[in-house]
Amino acid sequence: MTGRYQVYRAALPEVCAADPARMTFTGDAEGRCEVFTWDAATGRTRQVTDRPHGTFHHAIDRDGQVWWFDEDEHGAGHWWFQPFDGGPDRPGLTGPAPGEPRGLAVSDSATVAMGLGDARTTAVHLGPRGGPAREVTRVDGHVTLSGITPDGRLLAVSGAAGSARAVTVLADDGTTRAVLPGDGPHGRLWSLGFAPAGDRAELLLVREAGDRYVLASWFADTEPHPGSALTTHSWCAFDTEITARWHPDDRSVLVRQDRHGRSTLHRVDLRERTVEPVLVPRGTLLDAAPRAGTDVHYLWTDTANPPRMGSTAGTPLPPTHGIPAPVPGEHRDLWTPGPDGPVHSLLSLPEGRRGAVPAVFLVHGGPADHDRDAYDGVVHSLVASGFAVVRVNYRGSTGYGPRWRRAFDQGVGLTQVDDLASVRADLVARGVVRADATGLWGTSWGGYLVLLALGLRPGLWQAGVAVKPVADCAAAYRTSTPALRALDERLFGGTPDEVPERYERSSPLKYASAVRAPLLVAAATRDAKCPPGQVRDYLAALRHARVPHESMWLESGHDGYQGEDHVAILRRAVVFLDRELRGPRRAAAPKTPRSDRSGDSGRVRTKAPAGTGTTRHDERSSHAEGHHPE
Repeated sequence: MTGRYQVYRAALPEVCAADPARMTFTGDAEGRCEVFTWDAATGRTRQVTDRPHGTFHHAIDRDGQVWWFDEDEHGAGHWWFQPFDGGPDRPGLTGPAPGEPRGLAVSDSATVAMGLGDARTTAVHLGPRGGPAREVTRVDGHVTLSGITPDGRLLAVSGAAGSARAVTVLADDGTTRAVLPGDGPHGRLWSLGFAPAGDRAELLLVREAGDRYVLASWFADTEPHPGSALTTHSWCAFDTEITARWHPDDRSVLVRQDRHGRSTLHRVDLRERTVEPVLVPRGTLLDAAPRAGTDVHYLWTDTANPPRMGSTAGTPLPPTHGIPAPVPGEHRDLWTPGPDGPVHSLLSLPEGRRGAVPAVFLVHGGPADHDRDAYDGVVHSLVASGFAVVRVNYRGSTGYGPRWRRAFDQGVGLTQVDDLASVRADLVARGVVRADATGLWGTSWGGYLVLLALGLRPGLWQAGVAVKPVADCAAAYRTSTPALRALDERLFGGTPDEVPERYERSSPLKYASAVRAPLLVAAATRDAKCPPGQVRDYLAALRHARVPHESMWLESGHDGYQGEDHVAILRRAVVFLDRELRGPRRAAAPKTPRSDRSGDSGRVRTKAPAGTGTTRHDERSSHAEGHHPE
């Protein structure tokens, strides 16, 4: 806890395949995110980890061993495990050098595979749980271990964004069994893990095919027939992004679809070729997983209701810290005409509104992500403080199909700024928001769009908050992570050396001198995704142009698990926006709820104004494209 504030992770507990009553989850521990166990049979909770900066990555294997990743301040470390009921901590494998976590998988026979990476390569290690590791493969760039077969004989590795070798299947001796096509005429491919049961290995995949997403399978025949085959289930297609999970007992899968800011669920039987809807409340499923029998665990929310866990079979799940519901305000959808189709926004208005009100555009990151009809502590805080909040799913967002996601007609960032401006004009014309009191707030790629919009359209915005932003596209490319460099190359069509004019045209630094609105920038000293050097250069350009601004530095990395930094940024930003959008008067204390939007970590240092059955663990994605952490 941090005063009245708590941290939570929007994910379901991990469940032990052999004993579904045994679960692990992350929860609040004195303002940090830590790993806990939950025994549904007894209702008992036990805290497993207690690290100064919190713990995020965790899993539980078939034998009930609890796994977590112990990382240093730079994000590098090792996997450890201990028995469910407690006991000594043991290294997952002995021998590997520290690295960033890029996937963990444990077979039914306790063979452990783990991906560990650095700035240049990713290595996959294999060995008996707690025993010596051997390096199976080392690959240039950022790749993710996405699964292991129950017998431990095959591994699946997913390539970085833009990789032509999207998914590779390896034998346990490191030899390549199959290279499944990624980019090209067949569209991109995502690996969702091996079937937990069956007489032959089957890898579940999602393929982008034209303007649809379809399920696919790769089969490895059993000995003595070592052939393999890739099958596309063209009868099972969806018009927007999906993810899926194997049912633990048979060949059916649970498909979760992100569509127009909300979620739908489908049970797909690959044998019978049937698709059945699973009834869920209107809103967003942050996570959903099939369990034993017909049980489905889900984590549901909408803008007015904080997340809550549920089980269709009534299985007890870990308690969540409650926030009084419903969240105050009036919440509705807005569709604004645009050149590639209507732009969808989620609009939240303060209660008792009379006429136009000050508004904050809360800009999502990614760009491969979207805003959902889901609880957001920042929305709660702003609406309770009297602001309208607008969340725009601009072109490039997921949840609206491949064509929408690829629509960068004006250029990277420039298309998105156009959509923000169009939605603002629509709301002003409708008399909903004040034309002289609209601000922007974004984190990571959302922070990048805030800076770009303030420089490109300085007459439209009266204030901006940019947390851990990209401020110089070329400089960020050269000092960022391999995965983000690959993403930049795909978005821009090359490197800064190959297409320098595109990077310059889309860079906020180019337009810094044109910014007129007061600006609050929060950045992190150890940020590998949006590096601090390019932010410092941008702040120097603001000072040179005499643009009014404030800066706030966090002694942390890009992602984190502590509550105190979320609270510090939230308070500082709400007071800043209140002052800049509602006139020169004493700012009211922000009405912040118990939890807030994720994405920051570390200690805060402020600066005065100068002139944010197979166990598989990976970075969860809520759609086929994948989620860029903010």
